[in-house]
Amino acid sequence: MGLLNLSGFGLGYALMRCWFRTVLCWAATGALLLVALPADADGIAGGLVVAYLVVLVVAAADGARTARRRAVGGSWRPMVAAGTGLVLLAVPAGGVVFYGSAKDEAVEQMLLDRLDRGDRSVEAASGKPFAAARGDYQAALTIYRGLGEEHSGSRAGKLVPQRLDAYYKAVSAPYRQKKFCEAIEPLTYLRTLPRSIGPKLLGDLAGYPDGPLAASLYACGVSKLGAVPTGTRDSDELGELLRTFPDSAEAGKVGPAVSRKISEQNRAVRGSDPCAARDTLQRLRTTALALPDKSVSALAPKTDGGIRNGAYACGVARFNAGRFDQARQTLTEFAATYKKDKRRARARDIVIAAEIAEKRPAAGKHLPPSGPPGGGRMELVISNDAPDGVEILYTGPVTGRTGIKGCGGCSSYSWVSGAAAACKAKGKSYPKVTLWLPAGEYHFLYKHRGASSGTGVTSYADGSRIQPGYRYTGCTYVSRSPGLGYEPKGT
Repeated sequence: MGLLNLSGFGLGYALMRCWFRTVLCWAATGALLLVALPADADGIAGGLVVAYLVVLVVAAADGARTARRRAVGGSWRPMVAAGTGLVLLAVPAGGVVFYGSAKDEAVEQMLLDRLDRGDRSVEAASGKPFAAARGDYQAALTIYRGLGEEHSGSRAGKLVPQRLDAYYKAVSAPYRQKKFCEAIEPLTYLRTLPRSIGPKLLGDLAGYPDGPLAASLYACGVSKLGAVPTGTRDSDELGELLRTFPDSAEAGKVGPAVSRKISEQNRAVRGSDPCAARDTLQRLRTTALALPDKSVSALAPKTDGGIRNGAYACGVARFNAGRFDQARQTLTEFAATYKKDKRRARARDIVIAAEIAEKRPAAGKHLPPSGPPGGGRMELVISNDAPDGVEILYTGPVTGRTGIKGCGGCSSYSWVSGAAAACKAKGKSYPKVTLWLPAGEYHFLYKHRGASSGTGVTSYADGSRIQPGYRYTGCTYVSRSPGLGYEPKGT
């Protein structure tokens, strides 16, 4: 009877008509089934199993003790009861086997669900830029790594290599789409994964990113050669390529690519936009010098001639476009930098014309002549009836600048009296300068040196025609309103 009670159904008690004890066995078994089914991955709490086993042992012992005290009705004999009890022990044993199998299946389903969660993270990440998707990719990788390394024998674990292949394809999608600059960050990320995942799990994927990353660094870097930086820091794709993959085929292409770009821009300085070509060459020079390969950095001097020619051509182009302030700045820098260049004198003439044109646009209609005209020259004597010196800029058939020192005993005039009285005091010697000018149309700019002292005096621009056979005189003076005056005189 004790063996029959070990079945968990209290059959020993039932044969002895101990119904209350039979019901207690049913209740214990029912409670266990209620808690245990359906089977899940966590299984049954160990304490509950121990408690149930204690109940079975107590029921078996009590059933054996009770059987010795009372007769069992019917035709049952002790041997038959013992045999039946042994057969019925297969019920809980089978239940244990069934429950173990169900629990294993629950574990498999749990792992498959976890794998599916990783797949959904990859799917969600694949539609985003890598910076925004990085968290999803890392979450998926954590799941795949756990399944592949800790549950490699499970159905989910056996699918991990396939999932990792899809994972690498998703992360490196910009490379296959030929978005090479965009591909650099995700490919660099993939290249770091062997540090955290075993090579056995990654297999051939461990070395996959090297080729695409080298190709992306090259293609992206070449596309940016000479371009204006758009980010918060200068890009260094070619430098990264030469440092990381110095023996790659792409690294060997860097020098020729830089050389081609320099030659292209050296030709472009003679084109329609020399300023842009000059700026591009300057950036190419900086890039070449910064690259770690000496054969590439040695290309930097190839930009020097183009930068020089581009600087001059840029100043001329800006003058012709009426951007006189920029032309003056560009050609002033050219003359200061290239003191032995044969174009330096002409650059300085254009600077003078540009400065006059800022006040008098008519002076910028044409570039100053490249050389003086032949023929006679007329005398222009300019006197200064102002306490401060005057710098005189002029352009026309010839271009130049000169100056007159201040008149020590002179003062300013009223706006009404200046034109009639300036430079006419008897017995007074005024500082003067003499210019010998070919005939033609001239533009003048008078820069009073008191203009920078806060006196309110301003520069003054005017134009004059010099005709053959005449001697010309002029007078500079300061009127109290509106500023510097100029009274031309001819004889």
